[in-house]
Amino acid sequence: MQFIVTGRDGTDANALSRRMAAREAHMARCKAAHEAGNLLYAVAMLNDAGNMCGSILVVDFPDRAALDAWLAEEPYVTGNVWESVDVREGKVPPLFQQV
Repeated sequence: MQFIVTGRDGTDANALSRRMAAREAHMARCKAAHEAGNLLYAVAMLNDAGNMCGSILVVDFPDRAALDAWLAEEPYVTGNVWESVDVREGKVPPLFQQV
């Protein structure tokens, strides 16, 4: 199953600092998930000042429970970077899937 995960960072004065502190672990985990075929695409959202303020991930997991287990250990979740996380089921069309 494919899902679109939208994580929105906090808006307090320390939000960007928390993101940067967790970023290395987040990127390592994303690399591993991509290599395993779970993370298909990712993008950082930027605010008007050009600073990262959230993330959009397109992922593929066997089911929602597997995704939720993965998210529970995501550094941006455990590091209180993402203030809110929205998960929607989606479908990547064949045109954009790697062969």
